[in-house]
Amino acid sequence: MLSLDKVALESGWKKALTAELDSDYMRTLLSFLQQEKQHGKTIYPPEDLIFNAFNSTPFSQVKVVILGQDPYHGAGQAHGLSFSVPTGIKPPPSLVNIFKEISRDFAEPSSAPLSENGNLEHWARQGVLLLNATLTVQQGVAGTHQGKGWERFTDAAIAQLNEQHEGLVFMLWGSYAQKKGMLIDRQRHLVLTAPHPSPLSAYRGFIGCGHFSQANHYLQQRKGIAINWQPLPGAALSLF
Repeated sequence: MLSLDKVALESGWKKALTAELDSDYMRTLLSFLQQEKQHGKTIYPPEDLIFNAFNSTPFSQVKVVILGQDPYHGAGQAHGLSFSVPTGIKPPPSLVNIFKEISRDFAEPSSAPLSENGNLEHWARQGVLLLNATLTVQQGVAGTHQGKGWERFTDAAIAQLNEQHEGLVFMLWGSYAQKKGMLIDRQRHLVLTAPHPSPLSAYRGFIGCGHFSQANHYLQQRKGIAINWQPLPGAALSLF
């Protein structure tokens, strides 16, 4: 399993998070993961993708942060990017609702089919940090690695972004993500909040939130750029 000397982290992030990587709590966390593996438990995402969010979006290139809670805990789903699944894996319900809101937000016809390609790597390459608060989970059991140290690590990542950048967009969906908002200076960054896109809460305010167009408007005004939020091409997603 992971050891500190084998953690591969993009150079900008490694510099920003050196103190965390050298901390006692991180050693304890990685020891916990090693023990879980030795006890025969399957951990998601795969070891080489645990830090995928950081390696896919270099520290200096972050423009937007979308914060999730845990990695997906089903086989083949988690690949280290919040809400994203690898190409070929059916988009989970929360991601389907994200695609619905993108379609609505950019005024696409209601009859326009949604893509079944749930891979969001193209967002990450544009500067969208797809960060889960907890970076690992046990197969089939949500929340199993909460409270083990990952939250402290991701808090530090958000704090570094807050301090060293200006004009970022933070999308915080649901109460869990919104608690991280205490780490963000709203005078320096745009913080957008809404209910979680899960089927239990999406129609209580996530659908209709307009976060994607708001983010682009803000980025265009501040940096002269916009994110292409459209899903990657794929077969039409069946909603039934």
